[in-house]
Amino acid sequence: MAAQPAVARTTPDVAPPSPEDAPIAYLLDLTSGQVLLAREADRRFMPASITKVMTTFLAFEWMEEGKLLPQQTFTVRPETWSDWNNRGSTMFLSNRARVTVDDLVHGVTTVSANDGAAVLADSAAGSIEEWVEAMNAKAREIGMKDSHFGTPNGWMDEGATFVTAVDLATLASAMLRRHPSKYNHFVGKTEFTYNGITQPNHDPISGSVRGADGIKTGFTNQAGYGFLGSAERNGRRLVMVVAASPRGRTRDRASRDLLEWGFSQFEQRRLFVPGSKVTDAEVQGGNSTQVGLIAPRGVYLSMPRDQQTDATFRIEYSGPLRAPIMKGEEIAHLVVTIEGMPEARVPLEAETDVDEAGVFGRIVNGIRGWLP
Repeated sequence: MAAQPAVARTTPDVAPPSPEDAPIAYLLDLTSGQVLLAREADRRFMPASITKVMTTFLAFEWMEEGKLLPQQTFTVRPETWSDWNNRGSTMFLSNRARVTVDDLVHGVTTVSANDGAAVLADSAAGSIEEWVEAMNAKAREIGMKDSHFGTPNGWMDEGATFVTAVDLATLASAMLRRHPSKYNHFVGKTEFTYNGITQPNHDPISGSVRGADGIKTGFTNQAGYGFLGSAERNGRRLVMVVAASPRGRTRDRASRDLLEWGFSQFEQRRLFVPGSKVTDAEVQGGNSTQVGLIAPRGVYLSMPRDQQTDATFRIEYSGPLRAPIMKGEEIAHLVVTIEGMPEARVPLEAETDVDEAGVFGRIVNGIRGWLP
């Protein structure tokens, strides 16, 4: 996909990374839902250790469902230990060691532990293969349309694992929105100590970019250096991806530059607070002819700073809306268009239930349809 940067004013010291430094680059304002920059965002690439974000997200989902508990303890099987002992990044698990889910997930998120990801997958799902199958099912569920996982940790698998920048941003968005407390507990820590060994987190933005809190780096010889990251300032959350960078330091600088550009060159404007009613929509075949449309996340705009740029809005739904409709059901989108930026789609939910009309109600609705 061709680059689609917004038309924000830039300066030499605050600019998005160049195509040479970040051949793949994507910046999403999660608060507004707007894409601030998209360069080769649908191009497939091998994520390497960024794969572990999918393993982390699946762990969060299973914790929420009660399938996993942070204090739960697993035993490292000899077969798994033999396969992954000291293989790449490690948390130095011992053979037959007893280890908690909390430690395994921290090992994955903070020190990119290949052994930790494998033990978590094998122990939680019964086999690594079953865990990977669940990863792919979860990816499809949240809308990752062009990605596939072959391992729980991103170890080289002859190209079976691939992602796109758009899909990684979708994954990060789902993690942040569904599991904010788990994200805060497990992601963005500066170091991790296990088995008497303390290791640092090598994420390039935490501690360097104000408000940054992770998420995960990756590297393969074939794909180069990549990073999926996020930062929040003053209630505004950005999610970023850079990939295919030629060197680690180049990727790190590109990641920081992309976030700083997004925060400095765009300003946020709030139109509706979360839970506000945006408008009404007509309903056919219901005991009410209208239903309110609620913006559960609110409506925010990221506007290029110091530019006289107008926004246009339209309500879009597969329509006409027909009863029955359940309160809280996502039934429409507010589509926001700003010159020089991709369209943003804000989800809208039904304010109330709308039941199907009875016989008399259908007659009344029919008569209304005949009247001018």
